[in-house]
Amino acid sequence: MLLMLSLIAVQCKNEDKSPSYHKGEMTILTDESFKSVTEALADGYMINYPDTKIKVVTKKEDLGFLDLLKDQAKIIVMSRDLSQEEIKSYEEQVDLKFLPARFAADAVVFVVPKDSPKDRISMEEITQGMQSESKPFIFDGANSSNLNFVSQKLKKQPKDLRFSIIPGSKNIIEELNKYPDKIGVIGLNTFSRPYDKESEELRNKVKILPVISKGKSYTTEPENLRTMNYPFTRILYFLTNEGNFNLANGFIRYSCTQLGQMIVQKEGLQPYNLYRREVQMR
Repeated sequence: MLLMLSLIAVQCKNEDKSPSYHKGEMTILTDESFKSVTEALADGYMINYPDTKIKVVTKKEDLGFLDLLKDQAKIIVMSRDLSQEEIKSYEEQVDLKFLPARFAADAVVFVVPKDSPKDRISMEEITQGMQSESKPFIFDGANSSNLNFVSQKLKKQPKDLRFSIIPGSKNIIEELNKYPDKIGVIGLNTFSRPYDKESEELRNKVKILPVISKGKSYTTEPENLRTMNYPFTRILYFLTNEGNFNLANGFIRYSCTQLGQMIVQKEGLQPYNLYRREVQMR
């Protein structure tokens, strides 16, 4: 009898340690620029699976990627394209095929105070401004996702560009009126929630400049994100080092399903996976 009880106890203990997508704890590393959508997806997952606890921690995406390689994190959010060397490092150290789980179209936007006479910006202005001694563009950090993406778009290394810094995208919006000759560079998800009070307050303090590319003006309207016509549209994706179907992969699957994509849309971003809505008429 004692032997049987011992076997049952061991079996239960092993079951507790078995991989599971619907119970356990996990931390997601994300750049501040897309923290909002990441938190919304995490909240949705925990509502659907009450035995899970997901913590969202902000970290510059380059540092988050290094943590993933060192197995100090199970899942991260990325926006920039990895280099061939980085993909090789990922596949060798993680021992998995590089398969980014794309889930949303976000954008890097250029903002000025509401009362600024400036109402547009061209790709040429951006290219020249990023080389100028006057450093007209303000970023949220020296290795932020926004700077990484803009430098990648301009086919430059961040170290070769000139820019000003105010730590934190929200701080850029709050302090931009002190620097009337500067242009803030932030992530759209910073204030993209349509009905969120804080997002609305931040939006009311600045205006987003349409970007002129090849003679055409592009805004961050959903259609321009969906078609990627807005020049600084970026695709957010998850990357994990989890080889089995545990919490990280469960969360990724949820985020890419229709329910997760509805959350992305409620965040004011463009869902990556489009689902057809079928209505039956009787």
